[in-house]
Amino acid sequence: MVRFDNEPSSSSSSSSSLESSSSVSRGKYDVFLSFRGEDTRRNFTDHLYTAFKRRGIITFRDNEKLQTEELSEIIQQKNDKGHKVFPIFYYVDPSDLRKQTGKVQEAFLKHENNFQDNKEKTQRWRSALTQVANIKGWHLINRHESELIGEIIKKVSTKLCQTFASASNDMIGIKSRLEELNCEIGIGEEDDSVQIIGICGMGGLGKTTLARFVYTQISSHFEGKSFLADVREVAEKHGLVCLQKQLLSQIFPKESFNFFNVHDGNDIISCMLSHKKIFVVIDDVDNMQHLKCLIGQRGWFGFGSRIIITTRDEHLLQIYGVDDVYNLTKLNAKEALRLFSLKAFKSETPAMEFFELSKRVVEYANGLPLALEVFGSFLSGRSDEAQWRSAIERLKKESNKEILDRLQISFDALEQSEKDIFLNIACFFKGEDKDMVTKILDGCGFFPDIGIDVLIKKSLITIDEDNKLLMHDLLQEMGRKIVYQESPNEPGKRSRLWEEKDTDYVLIENTATEAVQGLVIDSIRKQNTWTLSADAFLTMNRLRLPLYKLQLVDLKGSENLVKTPDFSMAPNLESLILEGTRIVDFDSTVKFLRRLKLLNLRNCKRLRIFPSKIGNGSLETLILSGCSNI
Repeated sequence: MVRFDNEPSSSSSSSSSLESSSSVSRGKYDVFLSFRGEDTRRNFTDHLYTAFKRRGIITFRDNEKLQTEELSEIIQQKNDKGHKVFPIFYYVDPSDLRKQTGKVQEAFLKHENNFQDNKEKTQRWRSALTQVANIKGWHLINRHESELIGEIIKKVSTKLCQTFASASNDMIGIKSRLEELNCEIGIGEEDDSVQIIGICGMGGLGKTTLARFVYTQISSHFEGKSFLADVREVAEKHGLVCLQKQLLSQIFPKESFNFFNVHDGNDIISCMLSHKKIFVVIDDVDNMQHLKCLIGQRGWFGFGSRIIITTRDEHLLQIYGVDDVYNLTKLNAKEALRLFSLKAFKSETPAMEFFELSKRVVEYANGLPLALEVFGSFLSGRSDEAQWRSAIERLKKESNKEILDRLQISFDALEQSEKDIFLNIACFFKGEDKDMVTKILDGCGFFPDIGIDVLIKKSLITIDEDNKLLMHDLLQEMGRKIVYQESPNEPGKRSRLWEEKDTDYVLIENTATEAVQGLVIDSIRKQNTWTLSADAFLTMNRLRLPLYKLQLVDLKGSENLVKTPDFSMAPNLESLILEGTRIVDFDSTVKFLRRLKLLNLRNCKRLRIFPSKIGNGSLETLILSGCSNI
């Protein structure tokens, strides 16, 4: 008799917790195999047990014969706990058990005679036997035992898969993504071809978690299985030979492997696995060499094998030639709130008094499971609303190091030009038109056509339907944190300045250094009157976003501007809007604006002197209405 329950354990072996009626400690198992009849112990039962082991189904074999009381307990657990029970009628007619006639009746009469004082027990035994006889199972008579064992293995494997799939309901967003994965690329389908599938997405999305669930769900269908976790990190620390040995040892646990270079490892893997149907997960890959040394070519594996690769780099999957790529998406708002609540409140909904604060955290995490779990765990157990508000402000100002470190792994793997493009988008161009940004970055010598594509393939940025460059808020924060760490206390020594206060300070105090490659000049909102000087730009000889590309300056409403800046570094300016400012005079460099077409001075009421010469006859539109002092 084969029995297993509906609640897979959380152990890495994906096994079930089975209660025992005997004194033997049974631990964690997928299947409890119980038998009656000494004649089956060393043949049919032993062959079935071996077949379960070969398929990777962790099985407890009861060494004692099945007793009537134990049968009663099995049926009770089936009824009370939902355990699945599959009877195997080994040269026994189930109708005899159901009707309890013949030898069955004789046996029960003996039991009833022995337990005259406990008729309830014998009645319970009769009921259990009748229920077992009514369960659909297998009747072995006039057929090959090996054929029947094959049917049993297939049936139990399928039921285990359904059990593990239903368990995924407890993991936020996993069930729907498992269904999408099955639908999109046919995970678990009967197919003799070798299928290689990639799961791709940014760090912290749950690629490994999803791969583990798929592994748990279908690995029992295969003759061998291996889950290689953290391949990138393990390869860096211990080398690829270590991973090759780990792969082989998981599939052949009784074998020892003594080789010392990847070439020998390749030969052994291809030789030993080429006729074996296996399931392998290669987790967190960022290098083609990982794939070449661990899964090589399809011919390395037997018919029907399945291989899953998790990575942040979709381009890597395309180069290798996977059959399909599943791009993992963020959690939606409902899923995100539920996950955060489970971590923060141990409940699927937030406490009412913290509902709005919880929504703020969820919005900030923007659907990233890693962030939701970290933030939820950090806030768990804090019952004071003031503490929550303080913690949220702290998280926004100083994001959790664990999250940023995980995200930075993708950045660290970029080439320098790609790092520059990423940092420029994070600091200046998030939400801007891709074509416009491409032109700007091309002028800086960053090769953006290929660089932006690399960032997309590595799940660092996306392009929306309006052709805008987008990135996750936490990725943007990670990028800006990298720049901030270049010089935490002196903005003028950072490569990029995106905050108005830092730009103002550097330009007004003239503290910029040659480190500055780009900066944002926004509306001027300082309380004191000030003037921009060309001297502020003289030390920025590495400015990679050159002012000679500047065509428009709009300082409308900047009430504290009393004199125009030095335009000698912006010779191609075409439009200058100074409407509503308090300028009194023009800098002399305005006469060098040879391409200026529009000059808007509307309501510049303090302007007293108008320059005698502007540009070289290029001016087309001059607006002076409201300039009452000219």
